[in-house]
Amino acid sequence: MKADFTTGLTKRAFDVLASSALLAVLSPVMGAIAVGIRLSSTGPVLFRQERPGMGGRTFVLLKFRTMHIALDPVSLETFRGDPRVFPFGLVLREYHLDELPQLINVLRGDMSIVGPRPGLPSQAERYSERERGRLQVRPGLTGLAQVSGNNELDWEQRIEIDLEYMRTASLKLDLRILARTLGTIARREGLYGLDGWVRDKR
Repeated sequence: MKADFTTGLTKRAFDVLASSALLAVLSPVMGAIAVGIRLSSTGPVLFRQERPGMGGRTFVLLKFRTMHIALDPVSLETFRGDPRVFPFGLVLREYHLDELPQLINVLRGDMSIVGPRPGLPSQAERYSERERGRLQVRPGLTGLAQVSGNNELDWEQRIEIDLEYMRTASLKLDLRILARTLGTIARREGLYGLDGWVRDKR
């Protein structure tokens, strides 16, 4: 695995500078989103969930809450038209604005701007030795798999793309992924699987 760039000082410096700048610029937007959630649904603004990070160490991932608390069962699977998602939450999901609090995770060092998306603890427990390669680096706010089909990919395809990223990682590739991410968000690509389900989007 090419983990020298993905775990090195250049990438971490980029993460700190980028997340700090984005938090400063987007703080009014994030404040408005928080107000919108409060007006839309009773409950906390943020959704918190443990995820496996670099080295398999767990961290608390942050997202803007997009579901009604009273209708939110234990299941992590959601689907197109899911009644648990309130209308404002649906807008946040479709433009990935619910992920903005993860900039705090990046600044803390839990995550990177670009890298494999963090899975679930239950998934990490079942990783094969090869799949555990994803845990050699910080998980990302966006990644190569997210701009290559995202939820339209099956799990095996995501793993292969994540491992490909780790083999070829560089600052140039990260910048290309970020540019492609903006296009993917604007076109609302890969929001749902081909069967209409999203199995780890909360």
